[in-house]
Amino acid sequence: MGASKTRPLELFLSPVDNQYLANLCGALDENLRQIETALDVTITRRGERFTFHGSVAQARRASDAISRFYAKAREPLSVDDIQLGLIELLNQPARAGSAGIDPTSPALITRKSELHGRTPRQIEYLKHIQDHDITFGIGPAGTGKTYLAVASAVDAFERDQVERIVLTRPAVEAGERLGFLPGDLAQKVDPYLRPLYDALYDLMGFDKVTKLYEKGAIEIAPLAFMRGRTLNHAFIILDEAQNTTPEQMKMFLTRIGIGAKAVVTGDLTQVDLPRGHQSGLREAAQILREVRGIAFTEFLKEDVVRHPLVARIVSAYEEHGRKP
Repeated sequence: MGASKTRPLELFLSPVDNQYLANLCGALDENLRQIETALDVTITRRGERFTFHGSVAQARRASDAISRFYAKAREPLSVDDIQLGLIELLNQPARAGSAGIDPTSPALITRKSELHGRTPRQIEYLKHIQDHDITFGIGPAGTGKTYLAVASAVDAFERDQVERIVLTRPAVEAGERLGFLPGDLAQKVDPYLRPLYDALYDLMGFDKVTKLYEKGAIEIAPLAFMRGRTLNHAFIILDEAQNTTPEQMKMFLTRIGIGAKAVVTGDLTQVDLPRGHQSGLREAAQILREVRGIAFTEFLKEDVVRHPLVARIVSAYEEHGRKP
């Protein structure tokens, strides 16, 4: 009977700093509740003494999380800080001494000063983008493929490495139905490009994006608008590339001009092309895999950056699906 019980784990933070403790715990200990929910533990605290109840492995993770967050608690830690930090912890449980940003993750100049790769493959992806003229990021939704690509574009623009940012997507979901949507062409395709706008607004700010868009330094357009052009000194991103045809993919890749850098992102499990049509992304991954100067990053479900509770929800559904 007693063997099934787990012994509480205790942690004493040192040196003791009451302001750091307040910044760590958050208002009404909200940050501690976030850690409890994500790691399935119970945390009690008296001053600098923390006690963790739960499985041995999860209690140790929670203790590690508290130590890491305490080291960064010079300023108040928000719920976002806690959730993103937990994602790092869950993806890099064995990394010793990683109380801060992974030193191997490329630094990016954006409005988000804390933006960096949070999983080993995200870090690899950022390095590939910096070191190669063409990079493919392939994997499931939520792995940061598009967001990190846009962040890299903003970084290159801020460092004057490129003169323009060009973001494009195939509007394949609309197909021939575009004509039935209200508004002019720009308004018809806007819903398909909206995620790219949102990423730019988040990383540069609405006013700056609007001004650069008006000056032509930022362009967001459907893939069809790329035909016949050569894009020099630009950072070009093709998003949702699994919905390109082989002809469209070849057309896009041959638009790249002098001093340009391109990133192609997509999820091969979410192809929306009509039945019988091959994905240009799938074909490109086969043809270009060994071409020097082109890099591929294959993301896995472990790289999904999401609310820590989501992982437990997914696990619960998977466990339910295994029941007879």
